[in-house]
Amino acid sequence: MTVGLIPGSFDPFHNGHLEVVERAALIFDEIVVAAIRNPQKSASLFELEERQEMIADSTKHIPSVRIVAIATLLVNVAREVNATAIVKGLRAVSDFESELQMAQMNRSLSGVETLFIPTSSNHSFIASRLLREVAQYGGDVSHFVPAPVAVRLREKFRGAQ
Repeated sequence: MTVGLIPGSFDPFHNGHLEVVERAALIFDEIVVAAIRNPQKSASLFELEERQEMIADSTKHIPSVRIVAIATLLVNVAREVNATAIVKGLRAVSDFESELQMAQMNRSLSGVETLFIPTSSNHSFIASRLLREVAQYGGDVSHFVPAPVAVRLREKFRGAQ
């Protein structure tokens, strides 16, 4: 059985993330989406459990998806879930530079390969950071996120303007 491991902070999970999961599900028998608290990024908008719930709600149409939380090295999780490959979405060339370094480190540490899936052009500009900012100031981000995430964002920022 082939297993694709898709890691990310997913804060929040958006349509670019969903596209990568859907496309990876066509390649692998199972997709493990691993939500992580990234210490290199600013404080999270949503708690890890909330992010897992949003991912589950957004991917329930894909039966081969499993969601986990990670608080260790990605290569350790890859071993635990018997990942065939780590799957990363790429929006632009600038993503590739840092993702390539991580892929090389992960392969050196564990032998696990990384597969890059470029997002389509209609999702290439979407970034969780931008969505948080737009939503915080009352902007409508519903076209950029799955419906369950749009609901959570509206609830989170209700009355914040």
